[in-house]
Amino acid sequence: MADPHSPAPRPLTPVTRVLRLCLHGLLFALLALAAGRAVTDSAPRAGWVVAACAALAAVYAAGVLAPAVRRSPRAAAVWLSGLGAAWAALLVVSPDGLWIAFPLYFLELHLLRLRWGIAAVAVTACAAIGGFVAHAPGGALSPGAFLGPLLGGAVAVATVLGYQALYRESERRRELIEELIATRAELAAAERDAGILAERERLAREIHDTLAQGLSSIQLLLRAAERSLPQDAPALDHIGRARQAAQDNLAEARRFVRALTPPDLEHGSLAAALERLCAAAPGPRVRFCLSGAPRVLPTPYEVALLRIAQSALANVVRHARAGRAEITLTFMDASVTLDVVDDGTGFDPSSAPSGEGGFGLPAMRSRAETLGGLFTVESSPGQGTAVAVTLPLPLEAS
Repeated sequence: MADPHSPAPRPLTPVTRVLRLCLHGLLFALLALAAGRAVTDSAPRAGWVVAACAALAAVYAAGVLAPAVRRSPRAAAVWLSGLGAAWAALLVVSPDGLWIAFPLYFLELHLLRLRWGIAAVAVTACAAIGGFVAHAPGGALSPGAFLGPLLGGAVAVATVLGYQALYRESERRRELIEELIATRAELAAAERDAGILAERERLAREIHDTLAQGLSSIQLLLRAAERSLPQDAPALDHIGRARQAAQDNLAEARRFVRALTPPDLEHGSLAAALERLCAAAPGPRVRFCLSGAPRVLPTPYEVALLRIAQSALANVVRHARAGRAEITLTFMDASVTLDVVDDGTGFDPSSAPSGEGGFGLPAMRSRAETLGGLFTVESSPGQGTAVAVTLPLPLEAS
């Protein structure tokens, strides 16, 4: 049997399938025993007993075969009501109907919510006691008339509660394993993408810092040589061609650098990429602000600032439970600053775990410090969080 309160029923395991078959077998065996005893003992109302047993078996089989009973609590309640009415008819004509109370306990606890199931078990136990008393010779009372149904109901309640506790624990472990598998897959994909992006960034940086700079220097030297020679010097034509070739190759190198730029920066500036990031963020309302006169930054700077903004905003969405957040990009004379502020729950930065469990803070700090920047986090429980990174502008950008 599966937990009736689980959000989506799962396929039966071999154990639950056997338990369900045992419950079916127990009820039909008890009905057959009650009908057989009535016939063999030549009971005065043997025909009525057999008819009541057959009616109860038919109602039970109809509910077992009806998919609506397993899916709808209302359909299950209707079926149990019909089952109870058929059982009450059997109790009226035969004291052996008392035996059916035990499988009914499990059905009620399985199909109804816990409080209604326990109430149904109590009503069933009272009906069983009343049936026993009604068929007792002279209406004699005995402790067994009360203890038997009550103990049976208590055992059924304890058994079902224990089973449901084990089932919930099993479901928690299953969900944890599924979450772990999904997290490992996401982590592997993220590491693969990060490796690809890191290699693209490295190649772009190498081309920009070596090949492009070298070609630019060659072009400047050729221009200086061209100016130092007389206008009618035969070498001027060769120098002009060499300078043009250097200029063409420099333009090609810059195209390579742009092609290796991360996709988020391919179609616009860093400010535009940050604005798109804010507009696409799920959860809290995120606003983007630009301060100062924008200027062109080297690709490594733009990539680092964008990645830090993405990681900080991901922390806001996942952990902060914030209503609002703001990303500010500020250009100053000798530096550029990125601030990510939210009004969420906040945390204690001094007690934040390191590594991936530290919400990506070490990775953000490493990116900033690699470029000679300063990374700070200001937060406290219940007071929101402010993440700031300041990068000094290189000489050619200042």
